[in-house]
Amino acid sequence: MRSTKYPIFRLVVFNLYYRNLMDYLDLYNLLEAKVNPNETTIEIDEFVSVQNQTFQSTNWTILQGNTQLHCKEHNLDFHDEIFKTDLGYTEEGLDLIDSEVNENKEFNFHIFIPRQQKNEKEAILLMHGFNEKSWTKYLPWAYCLAKNTHRCVVLCPMAFHMNRALSVWSDRRLMHSVSQCRKDHFPDLLQSSFSNVAISTRVQSKPQRFIWSGLQTYYDIVQFIDEVKAGQYASLNPDMQFHFFSYSIGTFLSEILKLTDPKGYFTNAKLLAFCGGPTFNRLTPVSKAILDSEANVALYSYLVEHLESHLKREKRLYHYLEEHPEGHSFRMMLDFKVKRLEREKRFREISSQIFAIALEQDKVIPAYDVVNTLKGAAHDIPTEVIVTDFDYPYTHENPFVNKETIRDKVDGAFRATFNQFCDYLNK
Repeated sequence: MRSTKYPIFRLVVFNLYYRNLMDYLDLYNLLEAKVNPNETTIEIDEFVSVQNQTFQSTNWTILQGNTQLHCKEHNLDFHDEIFKTDLGYTEEGLDLIDSEVNENKEFNFHIFIPRQQKNEKEAILLMHGFNEKSWTKYLPWAYCLAKNTHRCVVLCPMAFHMNRALSVWSDRRLMHSVSQCRKDHFPDLLQSSFSNVAISTRVQSKPQRFIWSGLQTYYDIVQFIDEVKAGQYASLNPDMQFHFFSYSIGTFLSEILKLTDPKGYFTNAKLLAFCGGPTFNRLTPVSKAILDSEANVALYSYLVEHLESHLKREKRLYHYLEEHPEGHSFRMMLDFKVKRLEREKRFREISSQIFAIALEQDKVIPAYDVVNTLKGAAHDIPTEVIVTDFDYPYTHENPFVNKETIRDKVDGAFRATFNQFCDYLNK
């Protein structure tokens, strides 16, 4: 591990070197204006274009909604409760059964395509954070990765996030009303907001959603690569090797995919982690942009404190977490102390393929816990982890702040950070 900062003299060098190019804020504004999810092809500039590709998930059947659920791999039927809730939020779509959310079944993948693909058989899967509803902040990240590595970048939405969520869950008026109801019902509630109230309400009522939606996303990514290899995407080579660029909870899912390595798809994949990497119980997601305090307590209780009890009662949960390799990897990443030696053995085996950057002032995913998970409790796993800091106020949720008064500092931090990621991929 090494720690770095970006002092003023480095920012001056960056600004002189890039004075004839768009800075971060200009790039952000350009992409926000140009990237339209309703257009098939979008020409950004002479370096990068964007294509929107429709994807139909065949894996939504793993979600609760039917009284009979089936595991194709083991040819087993399960009879589980339907995730039906009666919270009184019909208009807000919060009582909707998971398997009935059509936006989660058919959606678009945004693919950033460099004009000059020097690596036509390599691409990057960009994995986002928890409770994200818009790709806007990730567009400069994807552009930079595509332009500077000459690889396609596929923006992968998780189940019930981004363009896989109901639009009403982002309705400020409706969600503000729900947030106020939660505050009235839970007097000690912390960090409730219109931004996190939809996911907080749904997760608190049924914490299992974290597992089943995560597994659906896992299977969707495998399905997507299956389709690429079958030649269903003209812009992607059927022999494509996919790498990961992951942020926040997206790293959690990327780690599970990398550790499990379904069909050998990720044996040679590199994993770039930005503000992510720890086991689930080392995260602190109580934030107005992520989860409120009641939802976090319910989720932690289910996934960490009482998971063994749930496994004894829920046969389907036991089957997927005990008898599926992806479920086993999922459990390895839940609790730092549980299955630690096995997890660290696997991380040691793939340490040369992982590169992480953590931020000193990150309160959601502390840099200390990124190091402890990726380098092991004894810090003897040779994974490259850089802990750095930016010379301006930032948060986990917003590392590159769109503020005119600090635009030079932000631009320098953005370029320094992504230059390191691109250099690692280009090695």
